[in-house]
Amino acid sequence: MAKAKDRTKDRAAFMGPRLRRLRREMGMTQAVMAEDLGVSPSYIALMERNQRPMTADMLLKLAQVYDLDVASLAGNRGEEFAARFDGVMRDPLFADLELSPMDVEDVSQSYPAMAEAVIRLYTAYRDGQMALADHGDDAQDAPDPVAEARRFLSARRNSFPSIDDHGERIAGEIGDKFDGADNFEAYFRERHDLKVRRLPPDVMMGAVRRLDRHRSELVLDETLDKASRTFQLALQIAYLDMRETIDEALGEGGFTSENSERLARRALANYAAGSLMMPYRAFVKAAERRKYDVEALSRQFGASFEQICHRLTTLQKPGQEGAPFFFIRVDAAGNVSKRLDGAGFPFARHGGSCPLWSLHQAFTSPREILTQWVELPDGEKFFTIVRTVTAGGGAWGAPRVERAVALGCDEKHAHRLVYTQGTDLKSVKPTPIGVACRLCHRIDCAARAEPPIGRSVLPDDYRRTIAPFGFSDR
Repeated sequence: MAKAKDRTKDRAAFMGPRLRRLRREMGMTQAVMAEDLGVSPSYIALMERNQRPMTADMLLKLAQVYDLDVASLAGNRGEEFAARFDGVMRDPLFADLELSPMDVEDVSQSYPAMAEAVIRLYTAYRDGQMALADHGDDAQDAPDPVAEARRFLSARRNSFPSIDDHGERIAGEIGDKFDGADNFEAYFRERHDLKVRRLPPDVMMGAVRRLDRHRSELVLDETLDKASRTFQLALQIAYLDMRETIDEALGEGGFTSENSERLARRALANYAAGSLMMPYRAFVKAAERRKYDVEALSRQFGASFEQICHRLTTLQKPGQEGAPFFFIRVDAAGNVSKRLDGAGFPFARHGGSCPLWSLHQAFTSPREILTQWVELPDGEKFFTIVRTVTAGGGAWGAPRVERAVALGCDEKHAHRLVYTQGTDLKSVKPTPIGVACRLCHRIDCAARAEPPIGRSVLPDDYRRTIAPFGFSDR
């Protein structure tokens, strides 16, 4: 009985910070929330400080007033938060502090804001270490616009609720007003007095979409497939009607160069186009119902395999979260052309990834979905699916590019995916991989391309190891 009371108390300890976070995410003061819920501002303040309990009636009222899922609001995220903090505290950086598990648990439960501050500082520290590893000894490298744009997206877990809300509103208006497969085209005609036309590639002169204000036309390459054509229409709507929302999101970036901001703007416009094609609430419900079956979702929403993968990385809207995913796209040479992180996967900032990851074997089995469990050197485990996708083509002789994409999630969410159904998750043996060779200290890896930073390489005058490099203990 005493243990049950302790667990109840622990859950209550996390409700205050969660309520405060919810209020801030919705951009409300305590007074505004109090008015919405029919209580006093002081009562809201007391609940946020855990000095008043979060009753069942109050939970239901929160869910009704703000259209939230009761299960996600009342669910015990304290364990997940505590696990994150515990993972930080187990870093070798803190090994000499002799922190007991009880100390760590006390801080995460009694002082969640302080624990969150430590997690943020640790994350910033890790980012700095990764950047040093990426740049090596060249500390005078010029700013990297691609890396800066990727950091902007990654820091927000590729989730922009304001864009999702705006896109959902526009998609709702279009769905209510116009029926049929060409509702985006009807929207352009009525709202912008623009006619949509399709022209041959030689007339398009290398463009797939062009807005011609003089002729009041939006012109598309006629060789685009249906999913690509719909995406280009949605993208133009984003640039025309969602510009202010995108600008507000960009305002938080603090970019150091014009190129960085333009790349981030382009990424957010693509995000907005996805929110129009796959409105957030409908997409989350469909994804859960279909157990994140990418091909089934592709058919339901008329989107490509890659577009669905993109959208799955964005499902972290507070109160309406889906499973968190990360996404990466590479070509046959291993060059990374796209990377989206909504799951906390520690991508290397530059260069390729681990050759043991099935992402690099996908080209031998075109269009076939390959599944794999992987484990990083720190013990983190992820489940991934990979498949090749094709860009371009559409006509004889038209250039096309084959790439491989990977979609993955943390092992604790893998049971929600159709790809793991029927698998004994406890008996799975993951493939040991690294973030990148320079950051991986697995000394017996035969696939290693270069030694890790901080390790001395042994001479092979008298002995050669099976692995490409031998390392001293120093």
